[in-house]
Amino acid sequence: MRAEREKRALILQSEGTRDARINNAEGQKQQVIKASEANKQQRINEAEGQASAILVVATATSEGIRKVAESIKGAGGFEAVQLRVAEQYIKEFGNIAKQGNTLIIPSNLADVGAVIATAMSTIQKSKPQ
Repeated sequence: MRAEREKRALILQSEGTRDARINNAEGQKQQVIKASEANKQQRINEAEGQASAILVVATATSEGIRKVAESIKGAGGFEAVQLRVAEQYIKEFGNIAKQGNTLIIPSNLADVGAVIATAMSTIQKSKPQ
């Protein structure tokens, strides 16, 4: 009888060990699944956030361009564009002179008005009628 009790005790102990290992394995499996789902959701959230940011920037840019276009159509708008082109021309020409040892000089350097006229002519030609 004692041998039978010892046999049952060993069986119960081995079944307990087996059940414990199964439970541990199941717990690890669930942990991996949950971590994977959390990672997936994090990537989805980040992608949605980036998409929203891109949309906000695009909308703001579009609205800004629309407002500039409306301002150009108003009184003095075209003259303001001419002034802006002249300012940028002078600034960029100065930057080119500072940065490199090679300098591109327009054929008529002193005639900023001619450069502006050429730029504005290009703008006028590309403007929809």
